[in-house]
Amino acid sequence: MIVGNSKTFFGERTIYFDLKNKIDAKSLGASVPDGFLFDFKDPENPEFYLVEVELSKHDFYSHIFPQITKFFAFFKNASSRNTLIEKLHNHIDSTRELEEQFRSQLGKKEIYKALKDIIESSQNVLLIIDEEKPELPEVLKTYTDTWDKMVTVEILKKFSSGEKAIFTLTPDFENIEDIGIRETTEREDRKYTESFQTEGVEKDVLTAYDSIKNAMLSLDPAIEVNP
Repeated sequence: MIVGNSKTFFGERTIYFDLKNKIDAKSLGASVPDGFLFDFKDPENPEFYLVEVELSKHDFYSHIFPQITKFFAFFKNASSRNTLIEKLHNHIDSTRELEEQFRSQLGKKEIYKALKDIIESSQNVLLIIDEEKPELPEVLKTYTDTWDKMVTVEILKKFSSGEKAIFTLTPDFENIEDIGIRETTEREDRKYTESFQTEGVEKDVLTAYDSIKNAMLSLDPAIEVNP
């Protein structure tokens, strides 16, 4: 799901790939992440993530907790970081499509040096899981220098009917800027009404929209609909 939809989940200015079958776990502190994510939304401050994909049915303290903890140890080990940089660079250098993606984001910068600079200055763990884990809030609160500082948790769900599927990633990985909803002009307010936005929409879509909207409004009377 993630490999096939990474640009949708993380944004067009990200690069995601995995090396599960090409890295010896011992060289990375006995733990190989499910993937590697480079985020270039801020060209001056790119972000690097070790990505771990888990199922909520996995036990937290016997499986998820030690796996993530190994990543913290990896980041603190200069030798392990240098080994990863070498392996990532070799893989990128031998994969034309991947190399082109990095070239498009880095411009004339040398790829090896860019990888080293990014990984040395940005050390994050992205934990993607299919349901909430009740242990996470307490762990984030307790381990403020590691879990709370370095781990980003995303809930990824898939809803399907036949061949159709909808994915949700919560919270949105991309930073959504305030679009100034309350600063729209009167003319814009008149234009972007519910009837304007739903004109010509199929009946089953309208039914689904009304059902979701009514369920949301029932949660809190202060919620407002923003067409």
